[in-house]
Amino acid sequence: MRLSEIDFGAAQPVEGYGADFFRVGGVAHPAPVLIVPGEVRAWAGYDDVAPLLELAGQVDVLFIGTGGNIAHIPAALRNRLEAAGLGVESMDSPAACRTYNVLLSEARRVALAVLPVG
Repeated sequence: MRLSEIDFGAAQPVEGYGADFFRVGGVAHPAPVLIVPGEVRAWAGYDDVAPLLELAGQVDVLFIGTGGNIAHIPAALRNRLEAAGLGVESMDSPAACRTYNVLLSEARRVALAVLPVG
């Protein structure tokens, strides 16, 4: 079997994380963060809806990492995002990072909003 490195093109995957950071492009960014291909920016959590709504039409799926444990995101948040045309998937932050990376490697239009793991 031949193994090869994944080519992410210009997009940068999540390379690692700790209790209060996510590493993208060799830089540790304090959590929580919003990650879209080519950009990492601060995100203030569930109440910070505006930057998520701005993704409508730009991405097909928004992964929301709920921290160290899986949890439901607030129904009002999910409803607003879905009404804007965003596909929303929530899972614990480690799983959200892994899933984001896989779909990113397939050149899919994805974004990731993640809460701290710790």
